[in-house]
Amino acid sequence: MRALSILGSTGSVGASTLDVVRRNPDAFRVEALTARRRVTELAEQCAEFRPTLAVVADPNSAGQLREELRKRGLSTAAASGVDGLARAATLPEADTVVAAIVGSAGLLPTLAAAEAAKRVLLANKESAVMAGGLLMEAVGRNGATLIPIDSEHNAIFQCLPSAGVVADAGVDRILLTASGGPFLDMAPEELADVTPEQACAHPNWDMGRKISVDSATMMNKGLEIIEACRLFGVEPERVQVVVHPQSIIHSLVQYRDGSVLAQLGNPDMRTPIAHALAWPERIESGAEPLDLFDVGRLDFREPDLERFPCLGLAMEAAIAGGGQPIWLNAANEIAVQAFLDGRIPFSAIAALIASVLAECRASSPGTLEEIIGADREARQKAREKLADFAI
Repeated sequence: MRALSILGSTGSVGASTLDVVRRNPDAFRVEALTARRRVTELAEQCAEFRPTLAVVADPNSAGQLREELRKRGLSTAAASGVDGLARAATLPEADTVVAAIVGSAGLLPTLAAAEAAKRVLLANKESAVMAGGLLMEAVGRNGATLIPIDSEHNAIFQCLPSAGVVADAGVDRILLTASGGPFLDMAPEELADVTPEQACAHPNWDMGRKISVDSATMMNKGLEIIEACRLFGVEPERVQVVVHPQSIIHSLVQYRDGSVLAQLGNPDMRTPIAHALAWPERIESGAEPLDLFDVGRLDFREPDLERFPCLGLAMEAAIAGGGQPIWLNAANEIAVQAFLDGRIPFSAIAALIASVLAECRASSPGTLEEIIGADREARQKAREKLADFAI
């Protein structure tokens, strides 16, 4: 039986993970659950799964968490803040850590889990984008195991031999599929007027608001290019984005002999989560079996960088390397939140990010302190520029 610590249990990936656990009660037990500030939902999860530790990232919500646990008669210990997240990530009783915190907030606990030699199931792409070198070095040095649970990177993992290793495997390139989001066929000039509700209405996937907006701008695919390079040790030129509106093929690996291996399935996050939880075995996920007759057809097209300038910015940052991916991610988080808050139009997301990246100095942040410093500087630049793009 695997013992789990689920970082970000109230988000979409965390909830899907708990559903897989619920379907396989003899295979997993939950030792720790964390949330940002959705205290009531976290306490309800604790009442069902009875973890030893619950953590709320927002220190101001710590008292409420303790009260909610007390009302339910639970013996679950409560913690909060960065230290609480690190405690959950390194809990001795848990051998597997599901890193599902959204955004840069997931970096420190994900690194802590790798340092603690955990089996890390990675959904927090920002950890790889910001500090992929540090993360993979920590995995190797400590004997940790890293399995991606983003649908695309999990698909690549499944299509590679030797537990996701590209080196000396005869791999020519990675084909990273993208749905294209809700605005795939919208004229670029119409994007200025789209609302947060429209941007979050993904045609295939049920995701959180930030990730949904990233899908609508295709920044998520740009971040995934960088993540793929870090996780699988390939150059950006060997990663190609393929728009596939049905979201049935989750990614492909092309080999030098002309073979192309693909992983297919219905668009349901429980499939890659179940794969990673049980790897190298297979378990019930709850996802509907794929019916190819019902799907009928699979379509592919090249990405339109005029409609999706964020993807172009990310591709440039992936090639430039150094501090560019850190600044890209930081500026994107500020821009997306400003859009969701109604402060800037959808079309300004890419413009704001480009403006911030233009001020990124040539540097190669290598230590955790340097990475955090670069992230902080980029966020400050983005905040200063928000007024230039305000509605």
